[in-house]
Amino acid sequence: MTHQSPVTIRHFRPEDLSILRQITVDSFGSVALDQMMEDRLGIWNGRDWRARKADHIDEDCTLNPGGCFVAEREGEILGYITTRIDVANALGRIPNLAVVESARGLGLGRRLIHHALDYFRESGMKVAKIETMASNVIGQNLYPSCGFEEIGRQVHFATRL
Repeated sequence: MTHQSPVTIRHFRPEDLSILRQITVDSFGSVALDQMMEDRLGIWNGRDWRARKADHIDEDCTLNPGGCFVAEREGEILGYITTRIDVANALGRIPNLAVVESARGLGLGRRLIHHALDYFRESGMKVAKIETMASNVIGQNLYPSCGFEEIGRQVHFATRL
């Protein structure tokens, strides 16, 4: 039996960004709203869903870099979670979470969520929220098992202009 090094969770560093973008594109696919829009409306403005979804990670890491965390083993990033905090309303939000395919099933998504929840508590947040598409079976199961309860559903509409 081979010994695997432990996975650690650390703060995001700017040099991680290109890897987080790639993990995002590789992970979201069929559960990305942007891909669903593209499937229906086609590509617009010369940028596909991958570029738009990766841009979300840039935005997350720019707006709240201290609330972005990566799961790492021996220098290899296996997953990440991004957060936003609304101090005035004591509300923490998790916009993005992804784990590389080869590391799925190790409980990293759960560890990252609990890390984010601890960050929210330390930041004085009173409520945390996360959302997912109905087609995201993993999220539909993982989030309630981490203490989240479904509050409501939203329907997304789009049209070509």
